[in-house]
Amino acid sequence: MNKSALMILGTASHVGKSILTAGLGRVFADAGYRVAPFKAQNMSLNSAATLDGCEIGRAQALQAEACRATACVEMNPVLLKPSTDTGAQVILMGKIWGQVTAADYHTRRVEQLFPEVLQAYQRLSANHDLMLLEGAGSPAEINLRKHDIVNMRMAHAADAVCVLVGDIDRGGVFAAVLGTLELLEPEDRARIGGFIINKFRGDESLLRPGVTAMEERLGLPCLGVVPYLTDLGLDEEDSVALEHRSSAARRWTPLETGSARPLRMGVIALPHMANFTDFDPLALEPSVSLAFLERSGEMEAADILVLPGSKQTLDDLEWLEQRGLTQKLRCLHDRGVPIIGICGGFQMLGSFIEDPHGIENQGTHRIGTGLNLLPVRTVLGTEKIVRRVRGRLCSDPFGRPFTANTRFEGYEIHVGETLYGNGVRPLAKITREDVLGAIADGAIDLSGRVMGTYVHGIFDNDDFRHSFLQAARVAADLVPGVTWIDVAADREARIDRLASHLRKSLDMDLMKSWLVDPSTRGSR
Repeated sequence: MNKSALMILGTASHVGKSILTAGLGRVFADAGYRVAPFKAQNMSLNSAATLDGCEIGRAQALQAEACRATACVEMNPVLLKPSTDTGAQVILMGKIWGQVTAADYHTRRVEQLFPEVLQAYQRLSANHDLMLLEGAGSPAEINLRKHDIVNMRMAHAADAVCVLVGDIDRGGVFAAVLGTLELLEPEDRARIGGFIINKFRGDESLLRPGVTAMEERLGLPCLGVVPYLTDLGLDEEDSVALEHRSSAARRWTPLETGSARPLRMGVIALPHMANFTDFDPLALEPSVSLAFLERSGEMEAADILVLPGSKQTLDDLEWLEQRGLTQKLRCLHDRGVPIIGICGGFQMLGSFIEDPHGIENQGTHRIGTGLNLLPVRTVLGTEKIVRRVRGRLCSDPFGRPFTANTRFEGYEIHVGETLYGNGVRPLAKITREDVLGAIADGAIDLSGRVMGTYVHGIFDNDDFRHSFLQAARVAADLVPGVTWIDVAADREARIDRLASHLRKSLDMDLMKSWLVDPSTRGSR
């Protein structure tokens, strides 16, 4: 019997499930399916805001975009945001539900949450021809299987055909596929329709004997071998992806010289960095060389330094101090190097951060001393602000007036209120759907070289980003940039490139044969 749900499972984390789901979403959307992504439970510090002010995993927002659907909270009803190695904040249906330990969550809480997960799935699937579900980690994690709500339990609930993905770039892909299937219960294994070998490099003819042997041994078809796709540049789901991001050693060695060289932008790689996709548009620009920095010596070469968002702002402040980065940032500030803070990074630039309710530390009241580079202070509250916003600058970064459009769009995801002292002004004015009129956002000092904002995605707007970078290049005594990227068009092209890559690599006819033909689903 044909199904209306397809589930992408993996032999492990970071085998490419999220990106494959996005690419398949575009393939099926182009084939006429009304398709939507769904991940019952996601664990990530990289999140996005929906139009109605809810928080979901960034990967599901990308998948919705690929499916040409509007991102909504039903696509990711449970989001876990790690705060420690054994604890996490639980976001249920886009709002804070609570703070739990890993043991408490897996042994008790998932049973409470699963009914809401099913209701979200039912609401979403009622309006679509095809649901593309994504698993998490591996369905063969037998220590967690009893309370696993994101893999096989969800596959059965959705009556989904499952595809198992293995990453050959890690090595041992045949053992990983075989081992995963061997550890599944018979009723779970019966849901597996085939397997995919992902991230292949080399001569596929050398791989073919192994694939044939696997098909014979498993009694399952290989749906395809997907070659490694370089420079894809689409949103990664979690901090595992940061291992492959550009370091100073990779990008700034040797140092380029001359006034036409790229602007060196250094992002401090905080341990609890959140929403690192804020920097993807900047990294695409030819006039920018962006690197993630962890040591004080790497900061010397930067033209601009950025403190990104953080899930654990106070802990990351302590990390800066322990690594000697606090003093280094102050020294570079004294030398005139511009410093930008986004969300938690903005809070760090102030005099102190107070957490009276223990939002970041299991109920313990804490106060952290900030970098004291902006005369602002922050008090963390119990309510998380999640909103889409529009804005415009009301101050001039780097002390230089912008000559182009200075409007931007983005989203807020933060707790806390930042209060202004003397000698500081708002960076921007923003409008929110739930607030009448424009309100202040962020702050900038009188020199124009220290600034912060609560707005994630502020660099997504092409005109704003290009104007900002031109001003930054002038401030760094560099000549204006010549070549610029249209991020929206570039992003669409990247999604289409991924979809085309999968059409060539996978047996799409076989997958479609498992699914209900959208033309038989009645009038739309």
